[in-house]
Amino acid sequence: MKLTFAIPAYNEEKQIGGCLESILKETSGKNYDIEIIVVNNASSDRTSEVALSYPGVQVVDQPKKGLTWARHAGFLAATGELIANVDADTRLPKGWLDRVYKEFSENRNLVALSGPYIYYDLSPLAKIGTKIFYFIGYLGYLFNHFILRRGAMLQGGNFIVRKSAMEKIGGYDLNIDFYGEDTDIAKRIQKVGRVKFTFKLPMFTSGRRLTREGVVVTAIRYAINHIWITLFKKPFSRKYNDIRE
Repeated sequence: MKLTFAIPAYNEEKQIGGCLESILKETSGKNYDIEIIVVNNASSDRTSEVALSYPGVQVVDQPKKGLTWARHAGFLAATGELIANVDADTRLPKGWLDRVYKEFSENRNLVALSGPYIYYDLSPLAKIGTKIFYFIGYLGYLFNHFILRRGAMLQGGNFIVRKSAMEKIGGYDLNIDFYGEDTDIAKRIQKVGRVKFTFKLPMFTSGRRLTREGVVVTAIRYAINHIWITLFKKPFSRKYNDIRE
């Protein structure tokens, strides 16, 4: 199976290099068919130039700013059977790629796979708080997905989908600007196959949004939007802040 990394990037010249380096390191020496696409989402800095300086990286321009517009552009440009949606400030841990291929190879009905974030730049106390948040969220996922069957759980910036399944559901909902795009995909894609969230697929990422907006406030905001998308098919929050270095 060919796997495409689709990476939305808006003014991420300081972060995109670390993301690409982690991907290239993880793929080095492995006989996997990999494609790397950076979606330059209306950046006004050197994001595109930095991305193109890495071997084998393609840049797709999406002039309409917005996370879902960027993810959708990556989905349309991808030629892989699998699409890994990661963010510019994420870093792949060792073994991430092997886990992805193992999960999709062993279950042909699996259409979406995801795992938690590990925030590499937060305080120990904040990291404990995020673990509690994930534990509560996972319990909600089990109840919602397996009992109510009204949705599932995907972590934006750390989820992989089958492109064929995305085509069946029509890709991303471009009416969603930021909050809840992952919840929306999880809710719709579960109708065509298995959606799995596992703690065996962690992803390193920056905690810059949590630091800027507060861990508790951010957690509550994401939780509310997750519930709103699940129940009403639209996010509770329309406005969002661009958090950059």
